[in-house]
Amino acid sequence: MSKNGISMYDDFDKVKANHVPLSPLSFLPRAASFYPDKEAVVYGNRHYTWAQTYERCKRLASAINKLGVSKGDTVSVIATNTPEMVEAHFGIAMAGAVLNSINVRLDSDTIAYILNHSEAKILISDTGFSTSVKEALKQVENKNLIIIDIEDSQSGIKSETIGSMDYEKLLETGDPNYDWSLPDDEWDALSLNYTSGTSGKPKGVVYHHRGSYLMTMGTISDWRLPMHPSYLYTVPLFHCNGWGHAWTMTALAGKIVCCRQVSAMAIYDAINTQRVTHLGGAPIILGMIINAESSDRKEFSHTVEIMTAGAPPPAAILEGIEKLGFNVTHVYGLTETYGHAVMCFWQDQWDDTDFTQRAIIKARQGVAMTATESTRVVDLNTREDVPKDGKTIGEIVLQGNTIMKGYLKNKEATAEAFEGGWFRSGDLAVMHESGYIEIKDRLKDIIISGGENVSSVEVEGVLHRHPAVSIAAVIAKPDEKWGEVPCAFIELKSGESASEEDLTNFCKENLAGFKRPKQFIFCEIPKTATGKLQKFELRKQIS
Repeated sequence: MSKNGISMYDDFDKVKANHVPLSPLSFLPRAASFYPDKEAVVYGNRHYTWAQTYERCKRLASAINKLGVSKGDTVSVIATNTPEMVEAHFGIAMAGAVLNSINVRLDSDTIAYILNHSEAKILISDTGFSTSVKEALKQVENKNLIIIDIEDSQSGIKSETIGSMDYEKLLETGDPNYDWSLPDDEWDALSLNYTSGTSGKPKGVVYHHRGSYLMTMGTISDWRLPMHPSYLYTVPLFHCNGWGHAWTMTALAGKIVCCRQVSAMAIYDAINTQRVTHLGGAPIILGMIINAESSDRKEFSHTVEIMTAGAPPPAAILEGIEKLGFNVTHVYGLTETYGHAVMCFWQDQWDDTDFTQRAIIKARQGVAMTATESTRVVDLNTREDVPKDGKTIGEIVLQGNTIMKGYLKNKEATAEAFEGGWFRSGDLAVMHESGYIEIKDRLKDIIISGGENVSSVEVEGVLHRHPAVSIAAVIAKPDEKWGEVPCAFIELKSGESASEEDLTNFCKENLAGFKRPKQFIFCEIPKTATGKLQKFELRKQIS
């Protein structure tokens, strides 16, 4: 019973015995204690056990503390998927600091902006990117910024060192018995990730310990991960902290196989030599695997699980990759949602459908993952739920503990993103009768032709079914009569050919007239480091 609104069940306090802040940092000492000799991180000829990885992370935390880093300070890292990047996901937070992993493909102006905006105290930088970093440093306001070099002897790149010491020397200054602790509050900032900044300056997305812990546990249950998986890191660790999979693999004492340069050969080699069981990546990774040269392929007898995100993979791609021995699970998310927030959970009743229909279903984004409290598709004007008819387009909105704290130093953008108590994704989708979401476009990418909405995703899906097409990107082209019409940029498969007439005739057989591209441009399509197509670059060509 309650008295004055207070229940007898409220008469308890949170104490150390019954309340420990949730943090993915807690997974590391557990893995090192229970599985000290199991392989943890593999990169070429470098192999570390969980005991060794834990010691290296403690050394890193101790070393940056000695350099003056304390709670709430930012430590930036510019690196590919090497052991140092995995260690940064633990060691920096163990020192109480915030990890800011920076996209290695950014130009020097944007790198400088991020270093200034984040107020970085230390920059750990792979020497393979010294040229752009050196230029960026000319614009950095903190003249006391400490630079640490990562010298990767296996990169095959001769590059200039620009730091005061290299990473291994830094670790030597650290205490292997460093007495670190979990955060006082699980709401404390853990990492800072900047959006792609395709329009205006990139925004700094802040993650907290609680969200990252829950993302880890949700991924384990939803992806049905076993203990000790072998995971190939094809997702850049600078992108949404590599979808949090470094923390996930640590919780399972799995093996993290690092990959500096993602290629079909590297993927097949890792599956063959490291018996990789799981990997992740944008749909471009799927195309890479399917279109691999015969000399790059390796035989394997086990099923490899792939988590893919980004634009919906064309059904033809999904159908093709499963025939090679891969099982694809499609997810959806954004930087602001710690990565994947929605998953296409497979239903038993779909097992007996034909391959083409199964691929169509798998291309849907699905339903909220365990760590996501709720997902809706709402009308752009009324903000009410759209009907579950698979046709009516609305905006995806989300709630849950794996939504960012907000945008660093940008209260206005944070308030706008959280308007109405939901995170506004800016992605357009339909809701199927099954409750599964299917993305149709970015809000900014929808094509309105003669008053009709044309989904660039739908048109791209049709074009990907053409045997000569490797990648298709469809954007709006201004048109005097219709306002906008679809324009398709096409990247052909190696050794294949197709003309504008060929593709026009193909579209006539598969698309309504107003949805057909009115122009085809053949070129190599620009992409981000995570495989996303840079449509803003394509728009410049027809503006």
